[in-house]
Amino acid sequence: MAEQDRDQRTEQATPKRIEDARRRGEVPRSRDLTSAAVLLAAGAGLYGLGGVVGGQLLAMMRDAFTFSRAEALDESMPALAFGRAVGEALLICAPLFGLMLVAALLAPLAIGGWNFSSEALAPKWERLDPVAGFRRLFSVAGLIELGKSLARFAVVGGAGALVLWVQSDELLALGREPLTLAIGHAMGLAGMALIALAASMVLIAAVDAPLALWQHRRSLRMTRQEVRDELRENEGNPEVRGKIRARQQAVARSRMMQEVPKADVVVTNPTHYAVALRYDESRSRAPVVVAKGRDLVAARIRAVASEHGVPILEAPPLARALHAACDLGEEIPARLYAAVAQVLAYVYQLRAARRAGSPLPAAPSLDLPADG
Repeated sequence: MAEQDRDQRTEQATPKRIEDARRRGEVPRSRDLTSAAVLLAAGAGLYGLGGVVGGQLLAMMRDAFTFSRAEALDESMPALAFGRAVGEALLICAPLFGLMLVAALLAPLAIGGWNFSSEALAPKWERLDPVAGFRRLFSVAGLIELGKSLARFAVVGGAGALVLWVQSDELLALGREPLTLAIGHAMGLAGMALIALAASMVLIAAVDAPLALWQHRRSLRMTRQEVRDELRENEGNPEVRGKIRARQQAVARSRMMQEVPKADVVVTNPTHYAVALRYDESRSRAPVVVAKGRDLVAARIRAVASEHGVPILEAPPLARALHAACDLGEEIPARLYAAVAQVLAYVYQLRAARRAGSPLPAAPSLDLPADG
């Protein structure tokens, strides 16, 4: 059943699913990458600061074993001296600890980033089930982790053995050096050894980090039904969306109808299409479509235009061309300039004739371009 469910999860995780996973503390992590970064920081710190740190620790130990007879007889002196020595040692080693802390904080940014989840801190009692733990131990994932652990041991162990073999002469020579020089030299050798081990961990992390990313993305895959359910949940019920859309369209039509009385002319099909045009030289280079519609909407545009005395011109080819080529608020295309110019000239003549009481001009015979 688990294999069948995995086969059905063919869709990539949605942003919501990824965010929900982060909230639960499920982010890609590579322990090997963090270990390599911390080892590298520790090695670099010991190699660069080891001599100074070692000298300060040596001086601290000499001071700790230098005391008067009265201090030696004081029963409280050992505890106080120990506490003081621990504090000084921590202060001396603080730069090294700081480098390791910074490395541990920056390493997760390479793949999963920082993430704090209160849900991840909550106790999960199912993890205490010994039967489930036994199953995880001998599962495919458990065998993969066992293989990765053996590979880590082989690579890091081999690197460590190689470092000891290369540095063996220098390590044996430390006993013949003065104490202060030997401590600094030992710190440098330890730093080089940690850097070499970090290099081996980098090789492991180069495999583990992409594998962790792949496993994380694979674990978040979704079925098509889950994607549809999430989309439905985010956008709401289809019936509600339909009502909202209808309401929005009604509001848009109401606003559009308010522009019809301001139009200069309404071009019709005569019954199937209606397009209202307005031309204001101070605002636009060409006439603008302020309303358009088909069938019932077209009938409503014609009715509003008649109520407010807006001229209505029957020009089926031009009406269809304007309806197809222009959206609300757009200027008419250049290929229709000539035809619309004839319409506006007719409208201006019609207005002048009505004011003067003269005979009304004849409607123009429009010639559209071949692609109109």
